[in-house]
Amino acid sequence: MSDRVPLIPSAPDTPACGPPRLDDGGFWSVTRHADVRAVLTDPCFRVPEAAPGAPGSLAWLRGTVARFSGPDRHPARRAAAVAALAGCEPDGLRRDAARLTAEELDRVGGRLAVSPRLARGVPLRVLAARLGLADPAAAVPAVTVVAAAYQPGAGPVAVRRADRAVAALVAMHPPGSPEVVANRIGLLVQACDATAGLIGAAARYALAAPPSVPTAALLAEVLRLDPPVRGTRRVAVRAARVGGQPVAPGAELVLCFDAANRDPTVVTAPDRFAPGRSVLTFGAGPHGCPGERHALALATGVVDGLRERWSTTVTRPDHEPPALPRVPTDLKVMPR
Repeated sequence: MSDRVPLIPSAPDTPACGPPRLDDGGFWSVTRHADVRAVLTDPCFRVPEAAPGAPGSLAWLRGTVARFSGPDRHPARRAAAVAALAGCEPDGLRRDAARLTAEELDRVGGRLAVSPRLARGVPLRVLAARLGLADPAAAVPAVTVVAAAYQPGAGPVAVRRADRAVAALVAMHPPGSPEVVANRIGLLVQACDATAGLIGAAARYALAAPPSVPTAALLAEVLRLDPPVRGTRRVAVRAARVGGQPVAPGAELVLCFDAANRDPTVVTAPDRFAPGRSVLTFGAGPHGCPGERHALALATGVVDGLRERWSTTVTRPDHEPPALPRVPTDLKVMPR
């Protein structure tokens, strides 16, 4: 396969791999594989916690999901998400995604934009149906609106739109405790951009690879070379050291998955496409993604359908803002 897909350069703004560096913005940039893993698994560093909000609002969702919870609330909230995923068997997700992908491809006779209908629409419809939402198709635009404002820093207009979308998703959801409902909706929101980015990157690279290479192997290497989530943040709760550097309490750190996945001390020929390498994209430690197998199953169902019947026509797509998720905006495919 390396003869067909020999090199995949990093994005132009991927930081170089090196010792932790205090950037001009006042946060530490962590780029080496060992340093990123160490921070993810060290209790000295925690996720930035979200304040609670009015029930049914975006602030309520962020303040109740495991993703933004501290160590006192995180285990119970993560358990709610894991319990929800227990009813979403990965093989079933893959089959459902493959079926919906085939239906979408049958509807079009020419060039098709990957991102809106396939990369976002198919995985979210499948997951929403498995989670028991009353209208999986209507959940897709609502989840997309919430995902656009999910990270801190969204403007007031985006937040108001997200508030309405969260309320709509709560109304679609089966009855349950606030923590159960929030964390089930959180699964959809976290899957939205991450899975869309993975499918978009896979469509860009995997359709050029030999058909003998399994899609699962292709996706694993795409996760390393062009991760849909480029990094994550942590805050130091007490004095610590990272990569030999002293980090003060309260310091913010940005863990750069895109750089760490290409660390030459861990990966030989880091720009070469060769499945089986070490990947940090799903995180590690207490906040490691609980839906890794499920996301890969959904992406596999979509990409399998594309590989069987379609080929790429755009090789250098733009990407949606913001910076951390990487979701192609104009990647198009056409029948073989």
